[in-house]
Amino acid sequence: MAVTVQECLELQLLEVEMLLSMFPKKGEINLDEDAVPGVQRYLRNADGALPPRLEYSIAIDVGEAKVKVDLQVLLPHMYPHVAPQLFARSHALHRQQQLQLNTRLASHISSLDSGELCVYEAVQWVKENSLPYLENSKISSESASKEVVVKETLHRMWIYSHHIYRQELRKKIFDCAKKLNLTGFCLTGKPGVICVEGLRENCEGFWRAIRYPNWKHISCKHVENVETEGSIDNLRLFRAFEDLQLQAHGDYGLRNDYHMDLGQFLEFLKQHQSGHIFQILFGVEGKLPD
Repeated sequence: MAVTVQECLELQLLEVEMLLSMFPKKGEINLDEDAVPGVQRYLRNADGALPPRLEYSIAIDVGEAKVKVDLQVLLPHMYPHVAPQLFARSHALHRQQQLQLNTRLASHISSLDSGELCVYEAVQWVKENSLPYLENSKISSESASKEVVVKETLHRMWIYSHHIYRQELRKKIFDCAKKLNLTGFCLTGKPGVICVEGLRENCEGFWRAIRYPNWKHISCKHVENVETEGSIDNLRLFRAFEDLQLQAHGDYGLRNDYHMDLGQFLEFLKQHQSGHIFQILFGVEGKLPD
């Protein structure tokens, strides 16, 4: 008999509940506070759109030194009958060791019986199999020339929307930016503009999160990548994720249809070395009044 999405989501909730009981300490499991309630609401009324896929991370202590390895978990709606997306990462691992570790993890998970919950199995596997990679990473770091510098890349996304008004959407934007250690700003009103900067995977995770399930009037207009031999924090144009408040004009009535002062916005962009973005966002060259 065919398995339904509802049955799969119920199993996912049971697994999350089990994992939370096994990892009760603060910071051991990082799970968005609305993730489980969103699935529960769908299960009570399955006529609406599917909820966002469950996504969380588990901090795993490895070895006597208790080096942290984070297991990132993304569950398709049909998991456990479809394989989960799992990725182990650690600041103590070089990219090559991380790639090798995840290749072996994927091979192990694919060898398990289909239809079985396997996230805890993945946690145990990471706990028992990560140490050799961590030790190799340490050895290679110690033997590498001190002159070798690891390059990092700052990713910056410029996102345009016809408008941004709703408070729950603004809360989601700010919560997501904070969770992913992103700086930038959100300009509320009409038009709406968002800039996020940080690690590429975090920016892309933010983009996936805010446009779900179907934000029709939003697009990523421009992406910048800047490489550095130091910390990406030195390349950030913004020190935090700002709530950009500008003067507005228009109808303040029931439609809440007010337009932001784009002259002020251009000045803000130029103050942050981003005046060239104005034309990319709006298709016209920005000019400040004399």
